[in-house]
Amino acid sequence: MERVAVFPGSFDPITLGHFNIIERAVPLFEKIIVAIGNNSNKQYMFPLEKRMDWIRETIKIFPNVEVDFFDGLTIDYCAKRKAPYIIRGLRNPADFEFEKAIAHTNRTLAKKSIETVFLLTSSGKSFISSSIVREIMRYKGNYEILVPQAVRI
Repeated sequence: MERVAVFPGSFDPITLGHFNIIERAVPLFEKIIVAIGNNSNKQYMFPLEKRMDWIRETIKIFPNVEVDFFDGLTIDYCAKRKAPYIIRGLRNPADFEFEKAIAHTNRTLAKKSIETVFLLTSSGKSFISSSIVREIMRYKGNYEILVPQAVRI
């Protein structure tokens, strides 16, 4: 069975923290799908196509990584793409508690056919979040040091 993993998120925008997780996951999986999920509870700052373009440009150096989008449950998308793994990045203990609950729920709903692989964000990137980047962007701050080159608009 091919080791296919989905790295789901809103990526609004993709950050150096996201890139750090992708870069470190590349050697672990034969294929990684960076999948932008549509969260009905979120208001996005950037349109889907812009976020997809940024990710495509950022990941182009990795031949085994692609970008896609989905509506609905992550586990349903994983089943559709035949991906038995979900990648999640952890920045801090609060992330772990939140992500652990989601991982247990996903395994229960998917009847244990899904495994979540947690990767700790490198210490120099652990403070970066898309919400912080968006706030800096709104107020014209120096967000460029927190995002990949493709996002530096």
